[in-house]
Amino acid sequence: MTRKQLILSVAGAAALIAAVSLWISHSRFDPAAIEPAAGDAAPGMPVEAQPVTIATAEDIVEAVGTLQSNESVTVRPEIAGLVTDILFEEGGTVEKGDVLVRLDDSIPRAELAEAQAQLILTKANFERAESLYEKQTGTRRTLDEARAALKAAEAHVALAEARLAKTAINAPFAGSIGLRSISVGDYVVPGQDIVNLEDISTLKADFRVGETWLPMLRTGQEVTLQVDSFPERTYTGEVYAIDPRVDDAGRSILIRAHVPNDEGSLVPGLFARVRLVVSSRENAILIPEQAIIPQKGRQFVYRVVDGKADMTPVEIGLRRKGTVEIKSGLSAGDTVITAGQMKVQPGAPVTVLPSEPPPSRQKAE
Repeated sequence: MTRKQLILSVAGAAALIAAVSLWISHSRFDPAAIEPAAGDAAPGMPVEAQPVTIATAEDIVEAVGTLQSNESVTVRPEIAGLVTDILFEEGGTVEKGDVLVRLDDSIPRAELAEAQAQLILTKANFERAESLYEKQTGTRRTLDEARAALKAAEAHVALAEARLAKTAINAPFAGSIGLRSISVGDYVVPGQDIVNLEDISTLKADFRVGETWLPMLRTGQEVTLQVDSFPERTYTGEVYAIDPRVDDAGRSILIRAHVPNDEGSLVPGLFARVRLVVSSRENAILIPEQAIIPQKGRQFVYRVVDGKADMTPVEIGLRRKGTVEIKSGLSAGDTVITAGQMKVQPGAPVTVLPSEPPPSRQKAE
């Protein structure tokens, strides 16, 4: 650029500045118009807030367990014998005392008849010896031997009766019968499996919890459980037994609860997800978890007090599904900031944004 061109550029810029200044001085623009009028408060920082919730707080232990029959037994014979009758339907139900299986009783019946005949003879011998002793024509020894023989004969009859009774195998309790392992004509021996019998009118739920929960465990506490077979249903039971010994391998405590099974939908062996309510507190103060501000090992929340943010220390308790129980620091009726609190300072004015209405539901086609 030449010297002449530079001089012309500077002169042009100066003229432009002078023209703008003259226009401002004669215009009606008032810079004070953009300043807030006296007495108007500065707008607060927009935040989201909601009142504290008053509800029942529950300490819940979650565990996994297994369902067991209230009573379970494998029916087995006490004596050897040939199976002559099977008197139950597999998968059916039986009552206490029902005969399930009969064994061949021909030999036990013959043994009973022999024992009864021997008893008649020994009883007559005893009566004869007793009569002679009373007439002082018999000896005391003869009488004692006759008495002993009578006792032995009575025992033989009782033994034969017991052996005969064991040819009928009965249900020890009412329940559902399983699948049999024998057929008519089988020769069974003592202790051989015949069929399983399960009382499932009420089930037992066995589960373990950590040893830290021991001070809070009590019989009578409520449990709820779910099983994969019926995921939409929840079953309720009650703790009735707590193992007095802590497992030294897993440091856990075995708990057993009764679960009613009136509909019979539950069966032994099912895997169960268990929730145990160990304590509950009425009128607890609950707030959203996102309202908590941790600082230097302590917990704080911002309360909205007279349009300003009040930073308040709190003591928290139970945490459950995005909700925190507040043991101290808040009262019923308090409102806490749940979003935007990281942009405010203690004592700063805030503006609580209105809650968004829930989305409208469209009518199903």
